Amino acid sequence: MDMYPSGTSLRGVTCSNCNVVQPPRAKHCHDCDKCVLQFDHHCVWLGTCIGQGNHCAFWWYICGETALSLWTGTLYIQFLKSDISKPWWLYAIMILLLATLFFCLIFLLLLLLFHSYLILTNQTTYELVRRRRIQYLRNIPERVYPFSRGACRNLYEFCCARRSKYRMEPLPTGQELEDKLRPYTCSDVLSCRCCC
Repeated sequence: MDMYPSGTSLRGVTCSNCNVVQPPRAKHCHDCDKCVLQFDHHCVWLGTCIGQGNHCAFWWYICGETALSLWTGTLYIQFLKSDISKPWWLYAIMILLLATLFFCLIFLLLLLLFHSYLILTNQTTYELVRRRRIQYLRNIPERVYPFSRGACRNLYEFCCARRSKYRMEPLPTGQELEDKLRPYTCSDVLSCRCCC
């Protein structure tokens, strides 16, 4: 409870399914039937929740799938270019597969960019989509990312921080929120306030 602002009721932060006090950023997943720290989303393709313990691996999975799609598309195009003298209808199925691969590649690239943005701002998909419904984010302005520590530090903690223990992130104080509301100046950019 010391991670929440004073006056927060115990009932408001207790999971009704697991009967445990949830730290900020935790959510109960009804598909997995368990509480997940730093809940991002439930991935139907992988059949598991994406959260604090596996979000980095999920990002690398998307990156690998994107690279694999690019490589496969390149091989398809090289094959089609090598037999350009033959009529195109002989390769109709391959052209349809290449078109399907192109749409999948667009989806994967957008998903990779979206999750990269979330990493750099230290947000989760759940927090971004349901911001107005999450109790501890309701009174925070839209463009303020309360858990962000700057792009470089967010990236370091996402990729390189020790994974043997889970981080419990308390809600920022009022002073920290005011500092994040302050617009950047030239001196802030030179001192790397925006990224560290």
